[in-house]
Amino acid sequence: MTTTNAERHGAAGRVLAAGLTAAALCNSPALADAGMAGRLDAVIDRWISSERIAGLTAIVARDGEVIYRLNAGFADREAGRPITDDTIFRLASMTKALTSATALALVEEGRLSLEDRVSQWLPYFTPALPDGRVPEITLRQLMTHTSGLSYPFFEPDADPAIYGGMPAGLERSQGTLEDAMRAIANVPLFYEPGTEWRYSVSTDLLGAVIEAASGMTLPQAVARYVTEPLGMTETAFIAVDPDRLATAYRDGAERAEILEEDGMIPVGVRVSPSRALDPSAWPSGGGGMSGPARDYLRFLEAIRQGGAPILSRASADMLTTHQIGELRALSEGPGWGHGLGAAVLVDPEAAGSPQSAGTWQWGGVLGTHWFVDPARNLTVLVMTNTSVAGVIGAFPTEIRDAVYGGEK
Repeated sequence: MTTTNAERHGAAGRVLAAGLTAAALCNSPALADAGMAGRLDAVIDRWISSERIAGLTAIVARDGEVIYRLNAGFADREAGRPITDDTIFRLASMTKALTSATALALVEEGRLSLEDRVSQWLPYFTPALPDGRVPEITLRQLMTHTSGLSYPFFEPDADPAIYGGMPAGLERSQGTLEDAMRAIANVPLFYEPGTEWRYSVSTDLLGAVIEAASGMTLPQAVARYVTEPLGMTETAFIAVDPDRLATAYRDGAERAEILEEDGMIPVGVRVSPSRALDPSAWPSGGGGMSGPARDYLRFLEAIRQGGAPILSRASADMLTTHQIGELRALSEGPGWGHGLGAAVLVDPEAAGSPQSAGTWQWGGVLGTHWFVDPARNLTVLVMTNTSVAGVIGAFPTEIRDAVYGGEK
């Protein structure tokens, strides 16, 4: 007989493991939501038992208190190594919000302005439009993904002969961050900056600007302004402990399968799993960091609660409120806009979502996702080691719906 997560970890036991008291469990409706725990357990059991997702950590916090925490499945299925609180996951594009927060900290210090031109800091970065014109790109456009850049694998008409060598921050790396940005500068922009929203390599470019403005390497700057003040001691561009790094998996025909070196994940991205351990890899501000779930929860909660100790409330608000007018973040579907560091839910009805207007969310293509519903003081973080099931498709939708359980 299969033992479910609910049977292994009752609601009270799960909450108490987070350091809360039995009295708090009994007296708080939010903490006593056994129905939510049961729904989440059922979703997670189904995906783990089917082996479509190899392993995961899931955390739900309300009002800053953890009300659900579960490790399930394997960090390395073939070796029998389970997921634990110490498991380190590849953050992929969850790195972007950390890089954007670093840039905003530099803005607060007066070292950067959102209206600065990229070419002010990186004189070599002057890519042209297909018609030959060379437009200016601002830091604000980088942070909102309205810069004219894209990811070539999301562009069906992108000529491989022109864009095939464009770095994306997940592939086997060669050279420096500047080398990678010069390669991007040498290919045409996809559209006039400010006129469209396209998910892009913009945050990698932002990382190069951060280096120029701060006088530090990108890893040093992110540590100085974000991870160290928040106590995120195990989140870094090179995984702090190879033995705790989760094995990378990809969707297979019937079950998750190991993602081989230079393997292709289902959205058409080539990935080098060893990049997370390669000190010679150029630091990708768009996708290069790794860390445990508990670290990333610290970041999300700091921003949700107003930004301290890393940002002012005004900067935290810009990071997580809609900043692109009538444009929409197409990667998230209808109803989603974008701030300076995350997608923002503008129209829940158009999105078909139970989340509140103003919810902000993002994910990483290697299998991680999160959302923060500020109207409900709710933070949901799920880190898996399986691409792309952990971030795109039915699984994140089922997690979301299990959290809300029909609540409107």
